Amino acid sequence: MKSESESYKRAGVDITAGYRAVELMKAHVRRTAIPGVLEGIGGFGGLFEPDLSGMKRPVLVSGTDGVGTKLKIAFLMDRHDTVGIDCVAMCANDVACVGARPLFFLDYIACGRNVPERIAAIVKGVADGCVDAGCALIGGETAEMPGFYPEDEYDLAGFCVGLVDRDKVFDRQHVQAGDALIALASSGVHSNGFSLVRRVFDMGALGAYSEELGMTLGEALLQPTRIYVKSILKLAESVPVRSVSHITGGGFFENIPRALAEGLSARIERANVEVLPIFDIIARTGDIPERDMFNTFNMGVGMVAIVPNDRADEAVRALGESGERAYVLGEVAPGEGVELV
Repeated sequence: MKSESESYKRAGVDITAGYRAVELMKAHVRRTAIPGVLEGIGGFGGLFEPDLSGMKRPVLVSGTDGVGTKLKIAFLMDRHDTVGIDCVAMCANDVACVGARPLFFLDYIACGRNVPERIAAIVKGVADGCVDAGCALIGGETAEMPGFYPEDEYDLAGFCVGLVDRDKVFDRQHVQAGDALIALASSGVHSNGFSLVRRVFDMGALGAYSEELGMTLGEALLQPTRIYVKSILKLAESVPVRSVSHITGGGFFENIPRALAEGLSARIERANVEVLPIFDIIARTGDIPERDMFNTFNMGVGMVAIVPNDRADEAVRALGESGERAYVLGEVAPGEGVELV
């Protein structure tokens, strides 16, 4: 008997819309298949068989996050095919910060009304992110929750699992004074600080073209979070990577110290920071002090890799060959926290 409930539909949950959404997303999910995936979408759990050959002490690394209030921009722009990239990036980048290779990802979409085409667009973005991170999308959940979410809104979160040999884990205890801080450029605001962004800007002006940005404000704000997984793992093949920091909520002052051993600080050369135009506009429009900007946003630096000082130039070259805009941001020094000089 076909699964269908008119009573449930009258309550606001359309089971058949869910089936339609699954059919639309299947092609996107297939694009993410990598060795280890044991079955496709469906069933009650995603199965993955990791290749442990050559590993002495395999360690699983997990990360979970959401897109946050950046979704409000997607709602206003009625564009839903990039926020999935943000969701994957926020999880996979964190996993890569300890040197792990992401294996698989699961997403969770909660919505007021299941519009199959919109759900499929969201999952397309998730699949794009998984392909970029080199992991498989092996499952997920779409929950239609009428009365809990507005009909045209949704929330998006995800969960990633990676794998690394214990001897190859990036360990902040290996960081030393004098080590170089290497900046990996961001693509924009990424997925943090949007509560402040939405306070600064008139949301009715998202469609306005900006000469300074070379695109509309809305397009600039929706630029998806850059995924650094492959570049960081490639870097580690040729340069000793001591530690890595993903610059997310809390900006420089909260995130960089998480990659440092106790008793060490990050000395950032302010003149070296290649601040993207969107941050200049945010600061100017909102009259936000520089300290608050660096304590909220990535300011154009999406990730910081810490390497021995004598390998800094080599690291910059290697990251450039991987397609990253990279440069020396500063150095590790005795002390505590972050210092902009």
